[in-house]
Amino acid sequence: MTASRRTFAIISHPDAGKTTLTEKLLLQGGAIHLAGEVKARGQARRARSDWMKIEQQRGISVTSSVMTFERDGITFNLLDTPGHEDFSEDTYRTLTAVDSAIMVIDAAKGIEPQTRKLFEVCRLRSVPIITFINKVDREGRACFDLLDEVADMLALDVCPMSWPVGMGGLFQGILDLGTGKVSRPEGGSKEFLGKVDENVVLPDDVAEEIELAQAGYPEFDLEAYRGGDLTPVYFGSALKNFGVVELIDAIARFAPPPRPQPTEAGPVEPDHKEVTGFIFKVQANMDPMHRDRIAFMRLVSGTFKRGMKLTPSGLGKPIAVHSPILFFAQDREIADSAEPGDIIGIPNHGTLRVGDTLSEKNQIRFTGLPNFAPEILRRVALKDPTKTKQLRKALDDLSEEGVIQVFYPEIGSQWIVGVVGQLQLDVLISRLEAEYKVEAMLEASPFDTARWLKGADKALDDFAAFNKMNLARDRDGDPVFMAKSAWDVGYQQERNPDLTFSATKER
Repeated sequence: MTASRRTFAIISHPDAGKTTLTEKLLLQGGAIHLAGEVKARGQARRARSDWMKIEQQRGISVTSSVMTFERDGITFNLLDTPGHEDFSEDTYRTLTAVDSAIMVIDAAKGIEPQTRKLFEVCRLRSVPIITFINKVDREGRACFDLLDEVADMLALDVCPMSWPVGMGGLFQGILDLGTGKVSRPEGGSKEFLGKVDENVVLPDDVAEEIELAQAGYPEFDLEAYRGGDLTPVYFGSALKNFGVVELIDAIARFAPPPRPQPTEAGPVEPDHKEVTGFIFKVQANMDPMHRDRIAFMRLVSGTFKRGMKLTPSGLGKPIAVHSPILFFAQDREIADSAEPGDIIGIPNHGTLRVGDTLSEKNQIRFTGLPNFAPEILRRVALKDPTKTKQLRKALDDLSEEGVIQVFYPEIGSQWIVGVVGQLQLDVLISRLEAEYKVEAMLEASPFDTARWLKGADKALDDFAAFNKMNLARDRDGDPVFMAKSAWDVGYQQERNPDLTFSATKER
């Protein structure tokens, strides 16, 4: 069964058209029946993948959603990742749960900083990448420039699979280099509505470009692609439906089925009999009417059956999974069974955490889901001091999701939140108010960064005796050194060689 699963993510810089592409893929896959441009005003429908209020206001993806659709006997699990750099941590964890990725590049802008960052995360895990150069119906850079930039900046071989016949005002369609057919724009909106020309005479300049491209770039090599060394490149326009079906076909034909996942004892293969999986994301309040909390599990091996008992590594005792959920855009269905590569949502009340391994025998631990040291620290001040209990619950919930990290100082009552980017702070305040009815303000913190402390109990006690003012606990109760500067971290490391000051913490 695993051969019929494709679990992939879409990565891009904000505004490269990722949310529009996500929606069109779902539309072609039959998961949704109405596409509306994401930022359209008035009554137009929002992209179904962007459900949180702040996303709808700003037209950006903040959370990583999961959407499943089926086409031609293959089940596609699409993980939508936040494009905004302030959410790199959540995105990093989402990319641990996929087997391949589509990288979206704006034809006018080329590779932007966030695309590059996300690409590096994919490279760490050798995730194969298909490149989609979007918005060719508008004025953009020359195709050769774009291809060479991908090759040079990302050190990848590129293999064009399609080619635009003109760009911007001269755009006349997309040529499929494999079949020689051209998809043509139609009507006033110049969209692709299904018109394909088979016997095409191309303009001289385009014919010359294609001849050069086919001579100058390597041919498609499945092994090189799956090894993360070559990227097939498709040109198109998500908004006008060009190249969307070709992308789905490429994922179906070339993208790998579920891959083995790393554990402390070596990789676990999809055909391993025991049911195993890991939680890569927890999302609270997806349904504002119910205070629900859903843990997203990537199934790694075995055939999961509804009602099964699995043991989370963080809990140590088995839980019965009675109502696992599959996500079809905004609709949810109870999953009676799931195969390796599938993503299922497990409703729970805080028992499941990001990084937990779930298994039947509780003998396996999947690795590689880190927390990163925050780059911005702020104190949280309540406008209404009677809501302390609600605030603590909200901060614990949101830190479990990976939106923020929360630190409880050993001395002093004001809790500190840590984030990787400024936008996370806006999301924190917005969600505290909308979901928890808590009004809070953020104030400057005396600290600049945080490091997790590891070492023998005595070394930790000795350190604490002198540095109580700078110590906090994270939500797991682990000790954290709150530093006023990077110099401070270096100074303490020199003075305390028995302790490790770590910028990441395995979850």
